[in-house]
Amino acid sequence: MPTPTLSIVIVNYNAREHLENCLQSLAASPPAIAHEIVVVDNASTDGSVAAVRARWPHTTIVEQRTNGGFAAGNNAGIRAGTGTLVLLLNNDTLVPPGAIDRLVERLMTHADVAVAGPRLVDADGVAELSFGPMMSPFAELRQKVVMALHAARVAPVSAWVERATRRERDVDWVSGACLLVRREAAERAGLLDERFFLYTEDVDFCAAIRRQGGRVLFTPAAEIVHLRGRSRATAPAAMEAAYRRSHLAFYEKHHPRWAPVLRLYLRLRGRLPR
Repeated sequence: MPTPTLSIVIVNYNAREHLENCLQSLAASPPAIAHEIVVVDNASTDGSVAAVRARWPHTTIVEQRTNGGFAAGNNAGIRAGTGTLVLLLNNDTLVPPGAIDRLVERLMTHADVAVAGPRLVDADGVAELSFGPMMSPFAELRQKVVMALHAARVAPVSAWVERATRRERDVDWVSGACLLVRREAAERAGLLDERFFLYTEDVDFCAAIRRQGGRVLFTPAAEIVHLRGRSRATAPAAMEAAYRRSHLAFYEKHHPRWAPVLRLYLRLRGRLPR
């Protein structure tokens, strides 16, 4: 087998059905680029590992003893892979034919682009706003308002999201649901910050890479199906708490003056995680 240029890293936790569907989409139309697939399982109890071993025996499996979170899982997968490029891919994604190769092509076209993210759409083909400016109180509020209105199918907002996701551009971050990065850039940035158990790790990772001088590119040349929210449905309370903890950790790291305000806000709303 040729030495892989691309390591596809998929982190999984008790999401066997989503993982199998994702792997099947990759097997049905494998990327033309020499690649390897690394599945990092965060101590699942639903037979995920056995299913991968039985159906995709050439997949590298990294079995974690405990669920250390999404960032830690991705780091384990990056370390286990050998490709000069790394694709962080959610298990709740489906990869259409040619999508990964087009994403790689856009990254490799520009020597100073360190990260590239594709256009993400749901099962109905509706675009997701999967990029944005550096997270701050005001940028976050704007992003959430736009996403809420888009989810409610408010026509002018949805039309804007459709237009915005049809144009290639430099951005501050792209979604970790499908994030292609040069291994060298990822390692210079120190990989993903493991204090973020789940959520905001992609924004922080892109910020670290930009500080090293790397560009972050959003490109609609590649399109990936993201079944957003499917994994959250399995354990909504735990996922909500994980989100709040990561949210606080992000503000403590990047906006320490705002962290007490966020903590007070969450306490008043009864959402401050333990």
